Amino acid sequence: MSERRAQQQQASPLHTERGSTKIEDNVVAKIAGIAGQEVEGVQMGGAARAIGGFLDSVTGGGGEARGVAVEVGEVEAAIDLTMAVEYGRPIPQISEAVRRNIINRIENLTGLQVTQVNITVNDVLLPEERPQLERQREVKQQAQQQGQRVR
Repeated sequence: MSERRAQQQQASPLHTERGSTKIEDNVVAKIAGIAGQEVEGVQMGGAARAIGGFLDSVTGGGGEARGVAVEVGEVEAAIDLTMAVEYGRPIPQISEAVRRNIINRIENLTGLQVTQVNITVNDVLLPEERPQLERQREVKQQAQQQGQRVR
């Protein structure tokens, strides 16, 4: 084990003298997907994909967050994501807000250090698409609330 890697493991809250914690890729992908959605004016995975895959997003089909790919190591994570931005929103500022939110959420919730968040903007949400996306968000929130009540 390299000296740098040994130092990272010692400094990581995931590796203690009492044991280690491994965070799976799908956990980091879901956190990144949720964190990206928290930024106003963003739809993860693109508008057409989001509307077309609506039932999967509500039921959690597939186990991976739409539009998010991750590489998780022992103490670090790298994220690649695809998103759509509402028309009229400044893409560089929205992208930076998404990047900051994802880094904050992943580092605070998992203890992993995020080395990079690469963003691809693959669509622009037009005003006529907003009602569909708002309805999708409402149903998704209702499904999540019902899921929390059932548990």
